[in-house]
Amino acid sequence: MNRRRFLASSAGALAGCALPRLVLAATGPGLIELDAVKGQAELYGKEGKLSDLWLYNGSLPGPELRLRKGETLSVRFTNRLDEPTSIHWHGIRIDNAMDGVAGLTQPPVQPGESFDYTFTVPDAGTFWYHAHTMSWNQVPRGLSGVLIVEEETPFVPRDRDLTLFLSDWRLDEEGVLITAGLGSMHDFSHAGRLGNWLTVNGQSRPDIPVVRGAWHRLRLVNASSARVLDLEPSRFGAQLLALDGQALPALRKVEGPVRLAPGQRMDLVIKPEGDLPIPFELTTGQPFVFARFLPRDAAAGAADDDLPALPAPNALPEPNLANARELPLEMAGGAMGGMRIMMQRGLDPQALMADGKFWIFNGAPGSLETPMFKVARGESVVLNVSNLSGFPHAVHLHGHHFRVLELNGTEQDPADWHDTVTLEPEDRARIAFVADNPGKWLLHCHMLGHAASGMTGWFEVA
Repeated sequence: MNRRRFLASSAGALAGCALPRLVLAATGPGLIELDAVKGQAELYGKEGKLSDLWLYNGSLPGPELRLRKGETLSVRFTNRLDEPTSIHWHGIRIDNAMDGVAGLTQPPVQPGESFDYTFTVPDAGTFWYHAHTMSWNQVPRGLSGVLIVEEETPFVPRDRDLTLFLSDWRLDEEGVLITAGLGSMHDFSHAGRLGNWLTVNGQSRPDIPVVRGAWHRLRLVNASSARVLDLEPSRFGAQLLALDGQALPALRKVEGPVRLAPGQRMDLVIKPEGDLPIPFELTTGQPFVFARFLPRDAAAGAADDDLPALPAPNALPEPNLANARELPLEMAGGAMGGMRIMMQRGLDPQALMADGKFWIFNGAPGSLETPMFKVARGESVVLNVSNLSGFPHAVHLHGHHFRVLELNGTEQDPADWHDTVTLEPEDRARIAFVADNPGKWLLHCHMLGHAASGMTGWFEVA
C-alpha cells in the first residue's frame, strides 16, 4: 500500500488512545528474563489485520529496560524461535563478549538455548537493543526494544520522560506485514527495505500526552531497517538535548529537518504552553503524520518555572588528532552505477551478485574472516569515510563513539559525538575516536540489507 493512499484513507483518523507506556523490565540489579518468541500485533491500528511477528517477551516493541548509570544489567536471553539469533546492545560501550554479534563476539543462540548477557552501563542516555543474527530478516519482524540509562539525578519526572520508538513497516492492502520480500536482491542493491507505514511504540498514530507548562524529555529511536527519517523538532518548539545517547553541552535550537538514520537516537526537550502542532516526518517530501500531541493542564503547583539542570555529558575519551592513525573507509557498489566502480576496483560484479554481494568497503565486500584494521588500545583513529554509491548509508561503529570532525570538507562546530553517521551519495566525512575498548568490533552500514550484502567489516583493538 503506498504512502499517499494510507494518508488519504486515514486523514484525521488519529488514534484516540494515549501513548503506551512500555513494560518496565528493569529498575536496577537482578536477572531479567528476555525471550524471543512468535506473536502477533496490529500494525495499522484497528483498521488493519493482525501481523505475524517475532517479539521479545511477546511485546511490540520489546520490554523497556531502564536502569541507572553505573549499574549492571543481567539478562538471560532464551531463543524460542525456529532459527538462531542473538542480541546487540546498540550504542553501549560494553565488554566485547557481550556485544551480541553472532560469528564475531559469540556463537548464535540456537533454538531452545539461552545466553546470559551481563554488563555494566558506563554512560547515561538513550540506547536500544535488537537482533544481530540475520538482522535484515529479524529486526523487520519486530525483534527490537529500547534501553534507557538514567542519570543519577533524572532530568524530568518519569511521567514526563517519554520514549517514541519509531519503526518502519512494509504492509499490504490489509495492513498486514509483508514478509515474502525479506532479503530481496532489489532491496539489498538499492536503498534497503523501505516500508510504507510508521508506528510509535508499536502503535499506529498514537496520542502523546503532555502537560502544559511542564518540561518533557522525548527520546526518539529510529528502529527501522533502512528508512532515514526527516524530523523537524522546531515545528513543535522542541530543542535538542542529546544525539545517539550522548548529551550535548547545552540545549540546541535547530531550524529545519534533523536526519535520523536507522539505529540513531535523538533526545528532545519541550515545554508545551498551548496546543502543539502535529509532528510529522518528511522522508518522501510530503508530511507524514505519525502521532499527535495531546496537551492537558498541569495540576495546581505542578508546572515548572525554570529549566531543570541539564544532564552532564558522558566522559568519553578525546581523540588525539595530532597523533591519530588515519584510515580510509570507501563505500561503493549497489545499483545506479555502482557496478562500474566495482569493475574499476578489479572486481567481477556478476560473480559478486551471484554470491549475494552488492556493496564493497575499501574495494572489497566485507566479511567476518579478517579485520579491516588493527589498532593498539588507547590509539586515536581518524576514518575518512566516502560514499561513492547512489544511495545513503548509515555507518555504525560498535563499542565506541566518535566525533564527526568534517562533513564534505566543512569543519563541524561543534563536532558532536555519534555512534552512527549518515552519508548521502557523494558525501564525505571525517570521524575520530579513541580505540579504548579491547576486542573485535563491528563496523557496518545500518541499512541492514546493505550490511548483509557486503557493507560489513570489523576492526580489532589489541
